[in-house]
Amino acid sequence: MTAPDYTYATIDPTLPPQTDSLGSAAIVTEAYTVIPHSVMRDIVASFLPEWTGTRAWILNRPIASGATTFAQLVLEVQPGGGSDAPEPQPEVEGFLFVLSGEFTLVLDGETHVLTAGGFAFVPPAATWSLHNTGAEAGQFHWFRKRHEFVAGLTPAAIVGNDHDLEPIPMAGTDGKWSTSRPIDPTDLAYDMHVTVVTFEPGAKIPFLETHVMEHGIYVLEGNAVYRLNDDWVELQPGDYFSLRAFCPQACYAGGPGRFRYLLYKDVNRQITL
Repeated sequence: MTAPDYTYATIDPTLPPQTDSLGSAAIVTEAYTVIPHSVMRDIVASFLPEWTGTRAWILNRPIASGATTFAQLVLEVQPGGGSDAPEPQPEVEGFLFVLSGEFTLVLDGETHVLTAGGFAFVPPAATWSLHNTGAEAGQFHWFRKRHEFVAGLTPAAIVGNDHDLEPIPMAGTDGKWSTSRPIDPTDLAYDMHVTVVTFEPGAKIPFLETHVMEHGIYVLEGNAVYRLNDDWVELQPGDYFSLRAFCPQACYAGGPGRFRYLLYKDVNRQITL
């Protein structure tokens, strides 16, 4: 079987020249936020005390009038950099997705090498470390969510690679819209899913999805227009947007190539009142 020719957009932190105009800009509304790749520059990166040789772009944090269930970061780690104790909150679970480079993950005593497309679900209270053991800087997404504990339901660690997942076609789409799922959607131990969604040219979401799940969406490859509330937003590789609960949403992938994105959503829990 031939490995899929997937690509994974990374952040280019280089400042644009002084001759550039505001060709694209972030959008912040009460229903959604769009952070295009053009604004993810060197001067908006942060440093984290738990990490060495690392800088982070924080794409989402729980905030008033924003998505509240998760944090999402892109970390760039230099060769030899990383962390022996990445997660400062033991009640928080995580999901890692590698965009570039080579990382060695030690998770509850087991060692894994993650390259582009590699992923790992890290359960709450897990013991883990992550280091860049490659020759070049690497980037990865890190989703963090406070786990909603339910008696008798304990999520287990999951490690794999996007290239090894079989995309599951959406019903009635002739395979033009599919989802690659690292986490079994029927396993109620997990209260978050991170998936990769693929649209072939011309495919679309043919209705305005309106649901309680919040989203964090990062474009891995391709181009599309997304309907968010009453607006159509053009998207390209490296763009990011987050959606509040109940923000109406739809998508049209106009081509010329396929459109793929990394998707977070919160799932499988009763509403706390």
